[in-house]
Amino acid sequence: MRTATRQPERGFTILELMIATAIFLVICGAMFALLQLSQQKYSGETQLSGAFQETRLAIDQIVRDFNVSGYPSQSMFSKLPADTTQYAQSPVAWSPNYPGVPCSVGAGGGPCTTPGDFDLILETDLGNGVSWIRYQLNGTTLSRAVVPKTAGATPDAATSVAGVMVPFLTNVVNSVAQPIFKYTCDTPTGPQPCSAAGNYGVPNNIRDVDITLIVMTRQPDLQTRALKLVELDGRGHRVNPTN
Repeated sequence: MRTATRQPERGFTILELMIATAIFLVICGAMFALLQLSQQKYSGETQLSGAFQETRLAIDQIVRDFNVSGYPSQSMFSKLPADTTQYAQSPVAWSPNYPGVPCSVGAGGGPCTTPGDFDLILETDLGNGVSWIRYQLNGTTLSRAVVPKTAGATPDAATSVAGVMVPFLTNVVNSVAQPIFKYTCDTPTGPQPCSAAGNYGVPNNIRDVDITLIVMTRQPDLQTRALKLVELDGRGHRVNPTN
């Protein structure tokens, strides 16, 4: 009777195991490096997207407020109410001369506290009576205030009361070279920059405001180790032509 010869079993050598382990570690290292790169890129894009959305919403709100400024105007009343809080004396309020002779608008254009490159007060009815709406840059925080119009008060003082201004947009890094607000005034020869409109460069002649917001991300990009910037522009156009 013939018996089968059993072949000796052969396994992997230590050298083969070491080579296979090394290849596996190289592949794992490359995978983890790609994963880390993807996480860093996702984190950076998320921060940039968040800054973009916050800036876009801020510009949209400022534009909406400016577009409806000046309501209800004095010309809408057949008999002007004695109570000045029932109507808007000007779409864009000013100080310190409010409600007297307005100052000139623009850099170096007079004793304006507002409207300025970084400070804007609007006067309008938001549905519950005439209010003053203020946007003001303090450091890197753009703040917003809404207060009811008060007879005998100035909009600057009313919106400067402690606790009235609330943070509206943070990490704003606009500079003197790039202001937040630029104004265009109505003149007999057509719209002109308020700073060049002469006697017509006053708050109640402001027709348009160009808004530029430059916002920095809250944390550095994990890849470049640098902070990123978002710059967005918008334009508000006053609808009410009678103020």
